[in-house]
Amino acid sequence: MRYGNLLPVLLVGFGLLMFPGEAVALELPGIPASSEPSDVENTITILVLITVLSLAPSILILMTSFTRILIVLGFVRTALATQQMPPTQVLIGLALFMTFFIMAPTLSEINETAMQPYLRGEISQQEAFDTAVVPLKEFMGRHTREKDLLLFLNYAGAERPTGYADIPLSALVPAFAISELKTAFQMGFMIFIPFLVIDMVVASVLMGMGMMMLPPVMISLPFKILLFVLVDGWYLVVKSLLISFNTG
Repeated sequence: MRYGNLLPVLLVGFGLLMFPGEAVALELPGIPASSEPSDVENTITILVLITVLSLAPSILILMTSFTRILIVLGFVRTALATQQMPPTQVLIGLALFMTFFIMAPTLSEINETAMQPYLRGEISQQEAFDTAVVPLKEFMGRHTREKDLLLFLNYAGAERPTGYADIPLSALVPAFAISELKTAFQMGFMIFIPFLVIDMVVASVLMGMGMMMLPPVMISLPFKILLFVLVDGWYLVVKSLLISFNTG
């Protein structure tokens, strides 16, 4: 089946080899080979959409709650010392769906104020973009430290904004990213403390018993898992993440 997909490419290559002096006209699907203004506009629209899709991972990581959630979940796994349990795919999937849940109000506002009016032809592309970034700026601005934002604004020589809508994305996105990193590491530190205490207690008991050759991690791992299960750790971690975005 995959070799059948190569047939059009082979035919074009064969034609170029057999008739090198002939012009071979190729028409990409969905991109009309025309010089009409409407056709050119449609072509540009498709290229813009392709560009946005290629930047979607960066938008997801740097402009939503995804980074904080994934880092905190990674700290939980590291603190438990369970190696690859839960698997990375599970953590990423959980972080992704939690991101959609947290960002639902923002995405709904973007859909109502920018996407739907644009699809109905009521506003232009530029107006849709300017309207769509406002809810994102408000979300990022609420969770960005003033110190981090001023770092980029002062470096660029920009004036102090009066509201979220006036903050340029070139300064807001990196400021939001480093603010999220700091918040995630602070939460990760708090997660590490109880497990660190267990490791220290187990190591002290083993040294007192003269069993210095026995790895403390091997003995403390069941106790850490037991503690995490008894206190319903995943519920507490997810609840803390949700509260951190509500109070940001």
